[in-house]
Amino acid sequence: MGLSPSRRARWQREACVTVRPTMGLFSRKPLATLMEEAGEEGQHTLRRSLTASNLVLLGIGAIIGAGIFVLTGTAAAQHAGPAIVLSFVLAGLGCLFAGLCYAEFASMIPIAGSAYTYGYATLGELLAWIIGWDLVLEYLFSASTVAVGWSGYVVAFLSRLGVHLPGSLTNAPLTLSDSHDLVATGAVLNVPAVGLVLLLTGLLVIGIRESAAVNNFIVYLKLLVVVLVIVFGASYVDPANWTPFIPEATGKPGEFGWGGITAGAGVIFFAYIGFDAVSTAAQEARNPQRDLPIGILGSLAVCTVLYILMALVMTGIAPYAELDVPHPVDVAVSKAGPALSWLAMIVDIGAIAGLGSVVLVMIMAQPRIFYAMARDGLLPQALGKIHPRYQTPYVATILTGVVAAVFAGLFPIGLLGELVSIGTLFAFVIVCAGVLLLRRQDPTMLRGFKTPLVPWVPSLGILTCGYLMYGLGTETWLRLMVWMAIGLAIYFLYGRKHSRLAAEP
Repeated sequence: MGLSPSRRARWQREACVTVRPTMGLFSRKPLATLMEEAGEEGQHTLRRSLTASNLVLLGIGAIIGAGIFVLTGTAAAQHAGPAIVLSFVLAGLGCLFAGLCYAEFASMIPIAGSAYTYGYATLGELLAWIIGWDLVLEYLFSASTVAVGWSGYVVAFLSRLGVHLPGSLTNAPLTLSDSHDLVATGAVLNVPAVGLVLLLTGLLVIGIRESAAVNNFIVYLKLLVVVLVIVFGASYVDPANWTPFIPEATGKPGEFGWGGITAGAGVIFFAYIGFDAVSTAAQEARNPQRDLPIGILGSLAVCTVLYILMALVMTGIAPYAELDVPHPVDVAVSKAGPALSWLAMIVDIGAIAGLGSVVLVMIMAQPRIFYAMARDGLLPQALGKIHPRYQTPYVATILTGVVAAVFAGLFPIGLLGELVSIGTLFAFVIVCAGVLLLRRQDPTMLRGFKTPLVPWVPSLGILTCGYLMYGLGTETWLRLMVWMAIGLAIYFLYGRKHSRLAAEP
């Protein structure tokens, strides 16, 4: 785990002073138990093979995708105008506060499970279950949503090359009507989306090291594309397109003005989803205490800078009102004229690669949540099985891939987008609250990384993410409540009865 024997002994001694409260719905998993699980090695544990650079690239692979290649244009055209740059800053601040809290937990509890595990150690079993169930919204449904977007880019790219795939095999058989009802489209199945999910699932079963190698290559490719757009596009920026920088509010909620900047931040928050996926690979990191904070904060910093520069270039080349399309980067590059026509094809390739790597990291993250919950007895033990050869949670990975493929093949991209955002924001709020609580409960616990300016940073994280949740609307909140009700039913019918923590004397 990257600790010297004396440092490991001190770490475990301090963990063991934690007193477990009376067993109940809010029973906390002792930190000593988590430390023991983190130190386990062997055939039936996850393989430690990821370096700090692997973790940074995993984070970038999860973050740079649909947000920058799709949602930036929509948020600029409908909400913030050129001030979409400020929306990125606002959303980035919320993620920074949460990221600093994630980094502390990840360095202190380097075990698979991400916010679920952190919640179990600080807030108790019931809230840990709620977080774990909530993370399904982020990882599992994000994979499905982004896979549908990937399919759209692939179909458009092949059409440019003269290859036309039948619409019945490239679209979802169901879509949302104006009244938000599911209606049939006449299509059979979104085959490209299903194929991508199943292919990446197979890769993840084979091994995390192999998956990381593929992700590294894809990340380098899409980083190159983003940098090319920024560098070459900067020469074609017309400052007149930035005037007015903050368009005057129309009077409708979320349409321009300062309210539009906030609404835009809620929309493009999806662009930041993924940095927390780094923490799900804690048990596969070679030196988690040092490398996990680097992976989380490093990937977040790189992507925030690139997002701001990309947004400036896009709104500087093309009037923001023209960016309300599924492929805004391509539109912005085309606006520069024949001089950048060579870049349009590269942008499409980068978008395809970028969206593909997001799906890869999301499918990688979800099984590790299932794995942690199954080890605690809250889900069937089969989900905690490790492949004897590949040392991956293969049952949970296959289940995740199959479910994600079904959703990607049958449902439209817009169905779960806001649910993904509200689920992620909720997890961020819990992590920030957990840091505040654990600083009071176990102030002497050894921390490889400490969140600065406590209680201010966690409190600002709670307030910022809570404010963005508030802006997502009543319908999204109702859907979240329905989803949580389903999760609570599973917990009380199965998880509570099989909990390992509750069964211990």
